Amino acid sequence: MSVGAVLFDCDGVLVDSEPAAFELLVDELAAHGRPMSMAEAEATFIGGTIAGVAGKARSMGIGFGPTWVDDFYGRLYARLAAGTDLMPGVERMLDRLDAAGIPYAVGSNGTVRKMEITLGQHPDVWSRLKDLLFSGQALGAPKPAPDLYLAAAAALGVAPNNCVVVDDSPTGCRAGIAAGMQTIGFASGAREPLDALALPVVENMDALASHLGL
Repeated sequence: MSVGAVLFDCDGVLVDSEPAAFELLVDELAAHGRPMSMAEAEATFIGGTIAGVAGKARSMGIGFGPTWVDDFYGRLYARLAAGTDLMPGVERMLDRLDAAGIPYAVGSNGTVRKMEITLGQHPDVWSRLKDLLFSGQALGAPKPAPDLYLAAAAALGVAPNNCVVVDDSPTGCRAGIAAGMQTIGFASGAREPLDALALPVVENMDALASHLGL
């Protein structure tokens, strides 16, 4: 495949942050009288912004109050700051892209602060990505809108049809498709929702490198 740039989602692709977020969300749901398993919570809420999670929860009759989003972010940031691992093979993947002269960026529905907390714990990766962070929350147009990935492509100076999006959620993959980009599902969790989109799906960074011809 033709690869002019690679645009990575952050949570569940570059950093192993989603378990912490969903564990916290499951606790919150139970505290508000709507217990869910981790699998149910992921199936219901994955890929959205925290504000979107709150809105969807309220539409389901869950009584998240007006300060819930800010309160949740505060607790989540503290939990992530206590230690967030990279997904296996991330540094090796960036090394391969650097060796091939292929630029890359990060596009997340999360806040820039969240990316700073998670990626910032890993100095080698942070030094390569810190100026290449694009937030749907900051742009005001989160995935599945294409704006986030289009902004990243424009910043790199690469045409959308020469970009490859790597995302672990159907929401994020739909953003890549809407942007006119080659899109690959990254199955760090359940694979079935990604397979349903009829896209290439990989399960780890080595498989991604092979798919990209690196």
